[in-house]
Amino acid sequence: MRRVEVKDGKFVLSDEVELVYEERVTKFGHGAKIGCSRKYLGRRVYVVVLKDDKADR
Repeated sequence: MRRVEVKDGKFVLSDEVELVYEERVTKFGHGAKIGCSRKYLGRRVYVVVLKDDKADR
């Protein structure tokens, strides 16, 4: 059973997960992109945008 919820700024995901990794969003033309391996083409993914953490730069 798939369940996604956000409560008080906390993210909860209940699903069968194959991989979790952290990636930076980079500029791509007039938009942006997130790099991902080709082997995941056509797969369903979740993109979670975190609040800006200035100390992380």
